[in-house]
Amino acid sequence: MNKIQLALLSCLLSVLSFITVAAEPRLEPTEQERARTVYIFHQPVVMLQAKFGLTTPEERVLRIRNTLRHFTEQDVREPLKIIPVTRYNQPGRLIVMNGKPVMLLTQADLDEGDDLTLDQAAQRVLTRLEAQRTALHEQYNSGWIALSAVKTIAGFLALALFWYGAWRSWRWVRRFYRHRILESRSIIPQRWRKFVGAIETRLYALLMFLSGALGLYLWLRWAFSLFPWTRVWGTSLGDWAVRVLRDIAFSIASALPGLMIVLIIFLITAFILKLLKILLNQVEVGGLQLPGIHPETVGATRKLISVGVWLFALSAAYPFLPGANSLAFKGISVFFGLMLTLGSAGVMNHAMSGLVLIYSRALRKGDVIRVADNEGLVTEIGMLATKILTRENYIVTVPNAVVVSGKITNLSAQEPDAGINLTVGVTIGYDTPWRQVHAMLEMAARRAKCIDHSQPPLVRQLELMDWYIAYELQVKLIPGQALAEARNELHGLIQDVFNEFNVQIMSPNFVMQPEGTVIVAEENWYAAPAGQPEQK
Repeated sequence: MNKIQLALLSCLLSVLSFITVAAEPRLEPTEQERARTVYIFHQPVVMLQAKFGLTTPEERVLRIRNTLRHFTEQDVREPLKIIPVTRYNQPGRLIVMNGKPVMLLTQADLDEGDDLTLDQAAQRVLTRLEAQRTALHEQYNSGWIALSAVKTIAGFLALALFWYGAWRSWRWVRRFYRHRILESRSIIPQRWRKFVGAIETRLYALLMFLSGALGLYLWLRWAFSLFPWTRVWGTSLGDWAVRVLRDIAFSIASALPGLMIVLIIFLITAFILKLLKILLNQVEVGGLQLPGIHPETVGATRKLISVGVWLFALSAAYPFLPGANSLAFKGISVFFGLMLTLGSAGVMNHAMSGLVLIYSRALRKGDVIRVADNEGLVTEIGMLATKILTRENYIVTVPNAVVVSGKITNLSAQEPDAGINLTVGVTIGYDTPWRQVHAMLEMAARRAKCIDHSQPPLVRQLELMDWYIAYELQVKLIPGQALAEARNELHGLIQDVFNEFNVQIMSPNFVMQPEGTVIVAEENWYAAPAGQPEQK
């Protein structure tokens, strides 16, 4: 008796809406409609609207609750019945259980929009009450409860067996792909097999995990439906799954027109970029000339146009994307905008500097340049940095902002396909005739193998200094000749020629004029450990 009362009391006080229309329970009831609705086992049964004398519908619901509390287990075993009656000068239908009245439903409890007769409405209420009475009766059936428990345990064992099989199959799939990688048996190239195999095994693991989660969901729904106390949870899980699948299907169906528009926009964008690529390729090879576009700037121009066109296409397609107006999309947009604002100050500075370098044509790939303390061959001009191959065979990465802010000396820009100019300096004292110095520097240049002898060497007097005169020798190198190797050879030849004619090179500085000429005699040119070169 006490158990029945506690069960009925806990179930009657639950609030949930289920069915639509008038005296039927509301789909989204207000507070007043909730107070007028009878609930059993979390399910709405009927909403009362009639007022009998001073008794309000809310009070009628409370009386029905009190009546239900006094039913015994013997009463619950008897089926419900409908008895036609006349109360308060109105036709009514009295629902009784084991001869005891449960509730009274009159014509005034119905709504004109319900389109139901009194008998039809009473039959619906009886069906709902009978379902709850059956569930309550099963609650006190020990055999039914024991059978349900056995079914639940058996179902869980089957679920555990399924989990174990999924885990074992995943391990087998992983070993299978490892053997195929080691044995190189696959139509996919070996260099891709490692990555593709790892992706496939992880996808299979994800499939097994989702299958296990689905199995757990189905087992919970089935186990809850076996017991009267949790049957409403099983129904709710089933309704939730159906509702989720229905919402997903509706979302996909409603998103298809927008996705088609997005696809059309992207196809048109790709077609436009294909035409622009063909046009710019003609400019790059010299087959077409466009104002303001040079062959060396075609690569950067193509990237800028592609970025601009894709951004325009994304802006046009954004409103048609699924969930474009949702708060999640707006939050993501704000997040990326904030990250771009905080992190793009330095990046944009280097990127704009890179564009300045490209479009000013101050240098290009393959040029020999001198930037700050770095001299070498330009191997790459990126959007953020420029890479230089130095004489030490080092790769020096210089940020574009640093390149633009400093002085750039391009040694090969004047004649890109010819050799570059090389200048070397030497300081000689005033006691040596300058014409002799010119002749000796020119002789050293003629002996060099790395110099283009079709271009005569040029000697200049740069400055008359305190103790000596600064001379400069300028020569043209053979195309493709490394600058460091040529400078090294020319420096050695200058020393040899000056030693031959007993002329002292006045660097480093000295304090007093030496009594004798500071030179290296020819017989000492190849002193140990230097070796005599082979004579051809």
